[in-house]
Amino acid sequence: MKIFPGKSALSRRSLLAAGGLTAVGSVALAGPAAAQRSGDAPVDNPRAAVARLLDGNRRFVQGRRRHPHQSPRHIRDLADGQDPFAIVVGCADSRVPPEVLFDQGLGDLFDNRVAGNIVDTIMLGSIEYAVEHFAPPVLLVLGHERCGAVSAAVQTIESGGTAPGAIQAIVEALRPVVEPLLGGPGDVVEAAVRANVLAQARHLAEASEIIGEKVHAGELAIVGARYDLDSGRVTLVD
Repeated sequence: MKIFPGKSALSRRSLLAAGGLTAVGSVALAGPAAAQRSGDAPVDNPRAAVARLLDGNRRFVQGRRRHPHQSPRHIRDLADGQDPFAIVVGCADSRVPPEVLFDQGLGDLFDNRVAGNIVDTIMLGSIEYAVEHFAPPVLLVLGHERCGAVSAAVQTIESGGTAPGAIQAIVEALRPVVEPLLGGPGDVVEAAVRANVLAQARHLAEASEIIGEKVHAGELAIVGARYDLDSGRVTLVD
């Protein structure tokens, strides 16, 4: 699991590695407490937040989902406000809804989804809002196996063609990730899915002073992950 330090934090302090990646275990993990709901272990640091996500995914894979926080009472409790313990940047693909994959419920995850899990300015603003107002300890960038947006970008760039309509904007957003991998060994789409997760995670830290400061303080971890369409399993991407 990795933390991606922000550009602002790097410019003012020399505590983080010049390469830009610092293991979670090497920094203080104390952070703001997320909402503690009945039956849940406390989520007050990045490790605890990631553990809750992966525990939920394990239940999902095993067919032992609890469907937490979805009762009429919970709906009423959330009516006046929310306190999600994680922000998720994910793909719009209908097969990868975060609440289902991680067996979470209403108010647990602050979702941001678009084809190719691409972080543009509007999405960055949405994420910054959540970081500022709810202070969750983890920001998860979730890519997935055989991503259609990534596949379209690979095919379009390889062919030298143009995707129809505004789909070309997705291709262009993914071009810096895809082009260096073309002609390389192995499955180019799979390599691009993983590279895109890391690229979006790094972009979040470098493009936002709000996010970068939280990461430097050890209050927020930006974590990359990949969802396997065949097994349902989520694994962390280093």
